[in-house]
Amino acid sequence: MRAVSAVLARALYDGSAEEPLRDQVVEIVDGRIAGVRPLQSGEAATAEIISADVVAPGFIDLQINGAADVQFNEEPSADAIARIAAGARVGGSAHILPTFITAPNTDYVQAIAAANAAQDEGVPGALGIHLEGPFLSPERPGIHPARYIRPLGEADLANIGQARGVVLVTLAPERQDLALVRRLVDSGVRVFAGHSAAGLAEMDAAIDAGVCGVTHLFNAMSQIAGREPGVVGAALMRPELSVSLIADGHHVHPSNMAMASRLAADRLCLISDAMKTLAGTVTRFDLYGVPVALGDGCLRGPDGTLAGAHLAMDEAVRNAVLLMNVSPGQALRMASANPARALGLDSELGRIAPGYRASLTLLNDDLTAEAVVIDGRLYRP
Repeated sequence: MRAVSAVLARALYDGSAEEPLRDQVVEIVDGRIAGVRPLQSGEAATAEIISADVVAPGFIDLQINGAADVQFNEEPSADAIARIAAGARVGGSAHILPTFITAPNTDYVQAIAAANAAQDEGVPGALGIHLEGPFLSPERPGIHPARYIRPLGEADLANIGQARGVVLVTLAPERQDLALVRRLVDSGVRVFAGHSAAGLAEMDAAIDAGVCGVTHLFNAMSQIAGREPGVVGAALMRPELSVSLIADGHHVHPSNMAMASRLAADRLCLISDAMKTLAGTVTRFDLYGVPVALGDGCLRGPDGTLAGAHLAMDEAVRNAVLLMNVSPGQALRMASANPARALGLDSELGRIAPGYRASLTLLNDDLTAEAVVIDGRLYRP
């Protein structure tokens, strides 16, 4: 990695406009964007000015469980987060929330300590932590070990309160004391509903308590029925909610993805939900006693249950264009501006504009990631 002073974009998607600006130079000073200007006559890429066909705001992956042969639950350490972040950069992710899924008792405390250490050590791209469980619904466990699922308790608030940086917690709101959820939100934690069987009334109460998003739409949650909209209906119809989606073509039918893009376009956040197989060599692993295998582009347990995803963020962007029939500009916002807004970071990430952090994803014309810039430093896979 090295510091860069400028990036030449043949097509610049700034995180706001639908159409790209052509032949633009993004000027960088001290890790921040100092300016964006047209390419001058006779100017070309140099050792100080790198170039790319397409430049977008740095991708932000709200949910990544592992990469590069490392699984966060297996190895909750700052070094593991650094390796996962490096693996995620293969798909253009500039920033990640390493995700720790349901585990015994308070094992998540080790993950919080690891995420704090990553913050202290300045691991590039590490924003904080995502705890997906154990505060879920045993009715909708997915691949999570149901035996470890339990409600949020008073001690959990104190434990989670030790986390620094961005903290996202996915929980099933209908299984919680919403007074505790409100206190969690008031402490600065972003709370999403997920792995939930909640009805619309329960989701309304959860939103009143501060729940601000829904994790992996359509998967492991109550669906839309004739007289009960469920979590999916709430996600699509309540403008307060950010919505994450696994756009790998396995987790959600393309028609449902397209529907979500029409109803929640500016709230939809692409996520990888990747496991250790992403940018790795491992094709089989064990998840709390359940064997998981990679095949046909997805990960499944022995009963066919999807077990995370084998997906990079640039692939999710391409799938959004192909399967959801959205424009490249919209797909790129789903990977950058929308996640930044979901995390409350939209004043510093998700845009290419003066004053914002110089975090960029560099792609070719096919929207395949080639490199990322994180706070003014270039990283190539």
